[in-house]
Amino acid sequence: RHAETAPLPSYDEVLVCTPDTEEEEVELLVRRALSPGSQDQKIYCLLGADKLVYKVSKQLESHFFRLVQSCSIPNYRFIIFCNAKAHNSYVITAFDAYKVTFPCCSKTEIQTYLKMHLKVPSGTAPVAQAFEEPYQQNVKFIFSERAGMGK
Repeated sequence: RHAETAPLPSYDEVLVCTPDTEEEEVELLVRRALSPGSQDQKIYCLLGADKLVYKVSKQLESHFFRLVQSCSIPNYRFIIFCNAKAHNSYVITAFDAYKVTFPCCSKTEIQTYLKMHLKVPSGTAPVAQAFEEPYQQNVKFIFSERAGMGK
């Protein structure tokens, strides 16, 4: 559902997957989504699940279907995001019956939404205020060739 006022997800709702993501991390997110008490309007997400290694992918499938069978929560909120071009992903195959195409938003819509939700309240974050931009944001990335130079 598209809502401009809906909040960004919190840290406990999202797991960004890489080939190094461990089974325990995936299991924890699945348990959060499918355990009693998870009906607090949170939407749990696995991002880039197609990057999981085979062993972790198999465990994701096992944990998910085991918990769904024993789950008394009829309306859990759990989304697995995968790259549609990752045809060799076990996750895509295992959850194929649940696949839906994600509606695309324009770049402008996404930027407007993020600018609205990533604003820093005036006077509360001196570090963020150091950046002279019309939209002060909570997150800035600074890259350096030399590590540990006080950033």
